Amino acid sequence: MADVKSKMKLGMFIRPCGHHIGSWRHPEAQADAGENFPHFVQLAQTAERGLFDMIFSADSATSFTAEPEGLHRTHYVAWIEPFTLLVALAGFTKNIGLVCTASTSFEEPYALARRFASLDLVSGGRGGWNIVTTGNPAVAENFGSEPHLPKAERYKKAQEFTEIVRALWDSWDGDAFIRDRESGVFFDTEKMHILNHHGKYYDVKGPLNVARSPQGQPVIVQAGASDDGRELAAETAEVVFTAHEELDAAKAFYTDVKGRMAKYGREPDDLKIMPGLSVIVGRTEQEAQDKFQALQDLIHPEIGVAVLSRKMGFDFSPYPIDGPVPEIPQSNVLSSRVDTLVSAAQRDNLSIRQLYQKFCSTRGHFSLVGTPSQIVDKMEEWFVKGGADGFNFIAPYLPGGLDDFVDLVVPELQRRGIYRTKYEGHTLRDNLGLKVPASRYAHKKADAVS
Repeated sequence: MADVKSKMKLGMFIRPCGHHIGSWRHPEAQADAGENFPHFVQLAQTAERGLFDMIFSADSATSFTAEPEGLHRTHYVAWIEPFTLLVALAGFTKNIGLVCTASTSFEEPYALARRFASLDLVSGGRGGWNIVTTGNPAVAENFGSEPHLPKAERYKKAQEFTEIVRALWDSWDGDAFIRDRESGVFFDTEKMHILNHHGKYYDVKGPLNVARSPQGQPVIVQAGASDDGRELAAETAEVVFTAHEELDAAKAFYTDVKGRMAKYGREPDDLKIMPGLSVIVGRTEQEAQDKFQALQDLIHPEIGVAVLSRKMGFDFSPYPIDGPVPEIPQSNVLSSRVDTLVSAAQRDNLSIRQLYQKFCSTRGHFSLVGTPSQIVDKMEEWFVKGGADGFNFIAPYLPGGLDDFVDLVVPELQRRGIYRTKYEGHTLRDNLGLKVPASRYAHKKADAVS
């Protein structure tokens, strides 16, 4: 039996009703999912039954995730705040990792470090932080009058922010708390570490008033695909969520990011790259295609154009919906996914309608429609040929899309020996095959002794 590092990793990317823009209209979807906690418990427990490494919740501190004209047709405008959700789900699960987004643009390092360290304690070492710098300018309007920073500046700020958080997570040695009733000593002062950080963006004294994590530190997740994002991932990330529709692009990204790690003293296995994967599976190919078409038919043109306009930073509404995609100017705020979408439109000669249908169904991610065997053939190809260490599963609609994947795709992965049949350990690091990070202060002590 192969070890944990040779097994495919799986994340479950939660959206309340699903990732397809028409998911909330599906007759089997939970339309009130954004306020329905038992629904999320069901999803988490199903993903755990499927032996997923983690559940992941993205976040955006605004309801304006589409153009105003189509906003009333979207379901992702009100939902349970992800961190609160994950803390609650920790009590209903045992093994699955709990990862969510928090923005370096609108958080403070100390407060964020404290929250995620606490999640790790509550869950027994299953927490993870997805670092984002936030590309949506509408978010900035909820945090004061200062303009949204350009991407390059946001990444510089994120680097310092992340370094502070990781340093704060080392505030206490694992054996710092003696709690000796007889002597009256609660902790060893030599094992408490005060940060005293003074940088360009932040001043943070420390120490963190939360004990060291059961897994050393929460897992660091990152999703940037730009050059700045790749560099940040190579330096700090332990999991990368990315988006590719073709194997060649996935392989190029995989090779590039892992190739940057050596200069930071890191090995390729220290980082798991997990592209998004949208799956619609049926017991027959026709059944799967019918499921897919039923979802596509639920995309209202108004919301299709609105979401595409928001994502690409370009207003498509004046153009004929069945006409060609116009030239799109580059943006210094929105993500590199724009280039991927424009390339797809030009390569396949897509109309605006075809492009929004493509994007709304996959959001720029790898998408598969077929039988379990057909689905796993492609997943295995990406895994074996160096395009992915696993996948971040993007269910088109919930809960049915997740149920189908766990019941039909997971057994086929297990049959081929590329996916676990039981959890390898109790922490997220155990199951991902990641090292427990040594405290930076342990290195200093070793240098002092030598």
